[in-house]
Amino acid sequence: MDRIVLEGLEFHGYHGVFEEESKMGARFVVDVELRLSLPERDSLRQTVDYSQVYELVRGEVTEKRYKLIEALAAKIARALLASEPRVEGVTVRVHKPHAPLPGVVRDVYVEVHRERA
Repeated sequence: MDRIVLEGLEFHGYHGVFEEESKMGARFVVDVELRLSLPERDSLRQTVDYSQVYELVRGEVTEKRYKLIEALAAKIARALLASEPRVEGVTVRVHKPHAPLPGVVRDVYVEVHRERA
């Protein structure tokens, strides 16, 4: 399988289990890896338009609220498989670099893998 990767998509969102997170929000970073057979022809119609992938991810992160980044990542993965018929599998990483933890932590992230059924 070939891959298309969008790495480091940054958004301000309101995800988390704590009340403060729903009010103040935080920065979230999303990586998406799409697995598919890439075309030999130079035609956008035969591949994935990653501007549409970006908009799908942006909508999930900025327009909805999830308590868990696990749920956010799974929703993005399912939505990508539903909207992109050429994609056979997807990996989504949702990073929460400023997770409310009692120490210094560079990053917390969840990674989900989904395949077309």
